[in-house]
Amino acid sequence: MDTNSSVPSVSDKDLIAGLAKGLQLIEAFDDAHARLTSSEAARRVGISPAAARRCLLTLCHGGYAKTDGKRFWLSHGILRLSYAYSASTRLPRLLQPTLDSLSERTRESASLAVLHGTEVMVAARSTARKSLTVGLGVGSRLPLHCSATGRVLLSSRPAAEFEALFNAMSLHRLTPHTLTDPVRLRKLLKSCADNGYALSNEEIEIGVRSIAVPLYNMGGQVVGALSLSSRADRMTASEMAEQLLPAMLRSQAWVRSRLS
Repeated sequence: MDTNSSVPSVSDKDLIAGLAKGLQLIEAFDDAHARLTSSEAARRVGISPAAARRCLLTLCHGGYAKTDGKRFWLSHGILRLSYAYSASTRLPRLLQPTLDSLSERTRESASLAVLHGTEVMVAARSTARKSLTVGLGVGSRLPLHCSATGRVLLSSRPAAEFEALFNAMSLHRLTPHTLTDPVRLRKLLKSCADNGYALSNEEIEIGVRSIAVPLYNMGGQVVGALSLSSRADRMTASEMAEQLLPAMLRSQAWVRSRLS
């Protein structure tokens, strides 16, 4: 659920190259690249324009994309993929009512995140009416090193996996507050593991603070992270820990009692 450890070892002959290219092309679209020509899409994923065009036309035929003859864009049909994940994966289904309740009670944005390779991905989210919306949605990616969810997920990994992830992730700076020094980051991650929660203080976006706790199953394995995000002018980092952490820990215990 959270790493590539569940991916079986397979040979190239067992893989469908066209399917892989199609999935890569779907991921090529984002806010800055909402409409792409086949050549632009090809450059973004590293395939030939001809292959990109065939894949994109196939996506259009399946109702996942649209085209005006020159540019391509994702259509509403792509939501079927998101629904398939949320409807078939237990953790988001289990957590959504908890996220809604936390968001309503705290008036802050609540998220469930999971580890995916060297990134964190939002698997479920709930935003209160008066809380800050920071542009995150299901499927949004966050960096491991400076997101609260990334820090609790990283700090909870076994030693060998921690080292592999730590050495593989990119310590890029998103704001002037982003911690990128490896030595200081290691100390912070050790503190996260000891304290059982993590904070991100305007390190991803100026004016936004987040706090996260790991989520366990009955066997004690970390399966995800629960976070609450707030505007920096609403409460300090220490106030977040004091006011929000107790409710988050109750949710953590509730999940652990129900997730096998």
